Amino acid sequence: MNISWEQNLVKLERETKTEIKPEARRRVTQLFSRYEAYDGSLRKQRRDPGAGRRKMAETEAQLLLGVGLIEKDTNGDALWVWCYPSTTTSFRDLLLRKCCLTDENKQLHTFLFGQYKLTWFYITTMEIPEASTLKRVTHFSIVLTTKDFNPEKYAAFSRILCRIYLKYRTPVKMMESYISVLTKGICQSEENGSFLSKDFDIRKAYLAGSVKDIVFQFGMETVILYTALMLKKRIVVYHPRIETILEFTRALPALVWHRQDWSILHSYVHLNDDELEALKMCPGYIAGCIDSEVNNRIDLYDVYVNLAESEITISHQAKEAMTMGKLHKELGQLIVQSAEDPEKSNSQVIKDVSLKTKEILTNLASFTEVTHDGTRRFNSFLLLFF
Repeated sequence: MNISWEQNLVKLERETKTEIKPEARRRVTQLFSRYEAYDGSLRKQRRDPGAGRRKMAETEAQLLLGVGLIEKDTNGDALWVWCYPSTTTSFRDLLLRKCCLTDENKQLHTFLFGQYKLTWFYITTMEIPEASTLKRVTHFSIVLTTKDFNPEKYAAFSRILCRIYLKYRTPVKMMESYISVLTKGICQSEENGSFLSKDFDIRKAYLAGSVKDIVFQFGMETVILYTALMLKKRIVVYHPRIETILEFTRALPALVWHRQDWSILHSYVHLNDDELEALKMCPGYIAGCIDSEVNNRIDLYDVYVNLAESEITISHQAKEAMTMGKLHKELGQLIVQSAEDPEKSNSQVIKDVSLKTKEILTNLASFTEVTHDGTRRFNSFLLLFF
């Protein structure tokens, strides 16, 4: 039989022959009442094995925005076939532009990702096998739109959707799996594979890019990229191969790990007015582009990275803010030494840079200014680093 906390207090008074004052009794009763309510909620969760799955599904429902299907027919035309829920014509046009099915060079990119106005898109493309019953279709793309950055997660999910479409030749079956992930965080199939949302930790996505590869390519100049990120400058990365851009740009935000902000990443940008207008609204960004014409768009960048030539250029308007000193040299040496250590993993290199960053910010915090009214404030130079 459960004994209330009030009964316990009475028993305590009787055994100790001490009267508990009313105010103390009230406080103790309130304290244990809150504990009972909390403990009761825990017991309820333990009795409900589906609570964890519902929480996962709630998270997935907040992250997943939509799914779409694009097909390329035997005439070479790429068209939107289906999407859920409906989306705007302008956004469909943008995703068609990203989709490799509209490329004149007919180069197939199996997986692409990028961001537009805080909406992430993930596009998986497949060629239709000759034995398929989809006679008038040569290729198709599955498009997922979400609120979060997690390429590995959505590449795995979209591959399952692709296999489903190849087998059943209708979006209906894809829709069933999409709704299952949306509502339960999971879809299972012996034939097409299984997907579980909780298997894809966001931190793993952040750590998947290789900072070591950046340092191997640019050496001491990596500190230019670090400084640009710390100062929230605009970085444009060019390479004719989109896969190279995706791999390189996704690693850059890890240089400022203390922020853990991948919303600055715009890994696949075309030089179209709508995309550039959205990009210019961002105070600082990393933008990837396969169009060499971007080199002449000095209005878009403070730092220009030509991956094909392994060159980093600081624009004229950013040179003063990006002036390098003794601190940058020391930091560059630390980054290079850490990255070149064969015993250190990519995550350990990121940790080394992060610890050095925290040390720098702690030291800079002592540089404050005294205003005319006697109050102290951060030096304007320091504010740029936060």
